[in-house]
Amino acid sequence: MKKSLFLIVILVIGCHFLSFSQEKKEPVVILISLDGFRYDYVERFQPENISRFISSGTSAKSLIPSFPTKTFPNHYTIATGMRPEHHGIVDNSFYNPEKDQEYRINKREVITDGSWYGGTPLWVLAEKNGMKSASYFFVGSEADVQKTRPSYYFDYDGRVKNLTRISQVFEWLQMPDSLKPRMITMYFSDMDDVGHMYGAENDKKLSERLDRLDKELGSLFEGVKSLGQDVNIIIVSDHGMANVTKDTYIPLDKITEGVSGRVVNSGALAHIYLDDPNEKMKAIKLMKKKEAGFVVFDSSDENYYKDVSVYGDRIGDIILLADLGNYFMENEEYREVISRRMRIDETTVRGTHGFSQKYPEMHGIFYANGPQIKEGLKIGSFENIHIYPLICEILGLPLPEDIDGNLEVLQPILKK
Repeated sequence: MKKSLFLIVILVIGCHFLSFSQEKKEPVVILISLDGFRYDYVERFQPENISRFISSGTSAKSLIPSFPTKTFPNHYTIATGMRPEHHGIVDNSFYNPEKDQEYRINKREVITDGSWYGGTPLWVLAEKNGMKSASYFFVGSEADVQKTRPSYYFDYDGRVKNLTRISQVFEWLQMPDSLKPRMITMYFSDMDDVGHMYGAENDKKLSERLDRLDKELGSLFEGVKSLGQDVNIIIVSDHGMANVTKDTYIPLDKITEGVSGRVVNSGALAHIYLDDPNEKMKAIKLMKKKEAGFVVFDSSDENYYKDVSVYGDRIGDIILLADLGNYFMENEEYREVISRRMRIDETTVRGTHGFSQKYPEMHGIFYANGPQIKEGLKIGSFENIHIYPLICEILGLPLPEDIDGNLEVLQPILKK
């Protein structure tokens, strides 16, 4: 009897350890942003590794950016699940009356100041729930948002080679479990760089750069696979790209002549902060007489920013928005200086973004692959606010109540 009981105990203990060893490893998410990667690039250029990644995972027809279709507001929207008017980074450049200071993406002292950033970025949510996070560049990850940064991060330096970034991810993934980050963000600017320089229709230049990026990403995919971990990779972009030429540049000083206030320009759109807000309708009426290649509208127009109740002071009183393919310059003289510097004439094509998301050219990408992701699934276009709750669901993180994203949108791509 004692011998039988002993064998049963051994058997139970053995089964316990066997089941323990077979328990699913804690999932990891790598969120990769390919800045400026337009929704149609994969179909046009058929990159080998990205195409294989897509075929064995889930892909969307396109990823619809938030307004405006700019880099900083949309990256931070992806990171927080909130629209720009709710997280506070309302453009690449804007004025904050409360601070009496302008936010500009080239001002290091501003972009690293966490007081500019609302919402709860994924890495902050992870850290506050006892989960390590890491970032090799992502908008907001250098700032002390809610007095919190990722456990591991780097200050942005565009000169750092892609393979260096990828190698660091392998190092992170091979850390002991107590130190290993489970929420990782990465950023690559290749397609944005080439798109700005040569436009969105220069197949030769775009395909050359994409071919190199595809090979680098292929090394990441294979390296992650070889580690045998439960890693889900989600590839997104912040916006698309459209062509502009010198003859589509619009001088702002002519449009705003007679309007008293501060003008902050970010290319495809400009924010006007009136000295006297009571003059708003008068100023709109004055500028509407000059509408040609752009529109003038009250910042509270819900066709663009959906809600101005939170950060409306940062958005301004009036918005000027260029039609697709046009671009605001400060004035004629500045336009000529920039044109000479960039060797632009009337026939030179460049690329830009920031226009209304109603244009498909502004749409980005969403591709996902991993143990929790369904294989061979294609879904329709959706707004980028919904990526955040998907990642929270994979990692088992609680959803903040104030996000704009909805888990129901992307839950169908998850395996049961």
